[in-house]
Amino acid sequence: MDSVVDGLELAEPQMREVLSMAKLDVEYVRAEGNSLYHLDAQQAEVRVADFVGGYASLLLGHSNPEIIAHAKATLDAQTPVYVPIAIHAAANRVAHQLNAIIHRETGSTEPYFAIFASTGAEAIESSLKHAEFVRTARISALTDEIGSHIEQVRAAIKNGDASVAEAAYARLGLSETGIEGFEEAAAEVQRRNAETGATPPRFLAVEGAFHGKLVGSVQLTHNASFRGPFEAMAARADFVPFNDPAAVAEVAARGRAKLLDLVLTDGVAALVERDFPTYCAFVLEPIQGEGGIKPVTAEFAAAVRQACDALDCPLILDEIQCGMGRSGKFFASSLVGLHGDYYVLAKSLGGGIAKNSVMLVRGAHYRKEFELIHSSTFAKDGFSSAIALKVLELLEAEDGKAYRLVEERGGALRDMLNRVAAANPDTIKEVRGEGLMLGLEFQDLTGSSAPMISGFAHAGVIGYVIAGYLLRGHRVRVLPTGSAPHTLRFTPSIQLSDAEIDQLETALRDICEVLRTQDEQRLFG
Repeated sequence: MDSVVDGLELAEPQMREVLSMAKLDVEYVRAEGNSLYHLDAQQAEVRVADFVGGYASLLLGHSNPEIIAHAKATLDAQTPVYVPIAIHAAANRVAHQLNAIIHRETGSTEPYFAIFASTGAEAIESSLKHAEFVRTARISALTDEIGSHIEQVRAAIKNGDASVAEAAYARLGLSETGIEGFEEAAAEVQRRNAETGATPPRFLAVEGAFHGKLVGSVQLTHNASFRGPFEAMAARADFVPFNDPAAVAEVAARGRAKLLDLVLTDGVAALVERDFPTYCAFVLEPIQGEGGIKPVTAEFAAAVRQACDALDCPLILDEIQCGMGRSGKFFASSLVGLHGDYYVLAKSLGGGIAKNSVMLVRGAHYRKEFELIHSSTFAKDGFSSAIALKVLELLEAEDGKAYRLVEERGGALRDMLNRVAAANPDTIKEVRGEGLMLGLEFQDLTGSSAPMISGFAHAGVIGYVIAGYLLRGHRVRVLPTGSAPHTLRFTPSIQLSDAEIDQLETALRDICEVLRTQDEQRLFG
């Protein structure tokens, strides 16, 4: 049917323009292993080595044959897919297997309860909601306890069995004593507590963090261009400088608040401060993805855990990009001995063909009532749960052979990146990361004497221009990290071959020469 919009790009047209500008406007028609394929002008397949891996979603590769076979068998068996308000045995088995892995890597024996979702950002939102649910319950219990103490003091004063300490009156700015003075003091305590209780909840996160772009998760994403337009829509975050252990307690202290309580001891009611839980949670990526592929140090991890314990603030570990074995451990946090109150997983949990995510909550922190007020239409579905079980089976097979492959293949890739960096110190600043989650940061190009290179660097899109050059010149697919545009990410699958590493090395050495000579004609040609 003809339409006035025929011929228009209606699916994110601005993104299409950006892709065209960077020479990344390619439609891929087939995917296998570590390869993508598009068609040339003669409709012949052109192979591209894929180092993006679906933003780290494809640890086991594109179209993994075992996962595909399992998916087909699941569908051929007419396994129910969307059946809400029913028993979901496959999802329960996924939760049990994830618990076994947590217990193995952390030494904990405490159960972690699972709330499933469809995407990483949704699972982050679920964890934020649960953390706030717990916080408000704590505040309610604390407020009730203070109210009970005030009633005890009131009754004792009326019976002539107690008095309020003079120091309490002085601190409240009051002078009158007796029952009238107490009532005035009680009213002032409740007024101040109500004022503190109205303080909006806050989260702790880290500079450079990326936790999603939904209304809540974007507040924890440090990049101001993502977060700024929506700051008024949800609870804010206080950002801690990355890998600065000394700064953790300093930033956390800014959010401390107190409630006042009147506590009766030996006939005297004293004014006592009670900790008010301002912070819902501390949310942390063990390896920053969009922030530039930056692993947290063991010292920083210890400082975060210590601050959370001191604040009685839960720690949410965002393992969406770095988890599922990509670091060489199932949880990247295990590399630095960091234990979470929540773990959030997604991406590779879907095996490259399903959309699945989960938040896991430590038993002592879990509130079962949350299940009655939170839901997700496609969570725990039969298909994605079946795929997740197969993914976990493949990762854990042969005593964790997949993790050893991550270390071996990641080591080979990192050795190559280090060789290229050592040969091009004027062009490459640093190689970072763990396992098959590596980043290569170029030197700052904003000061380039080549006006187009400098201009794109200032615009924050030079990484996409470099990616376009590598794609059209070397059939290598890479992308920059979202908040560190001078850093290219490498998150391929464990099927990465030596030939593909060599192909990437040739491509990187070429782009280093282009940038060194500031050859704009080659770069933009």
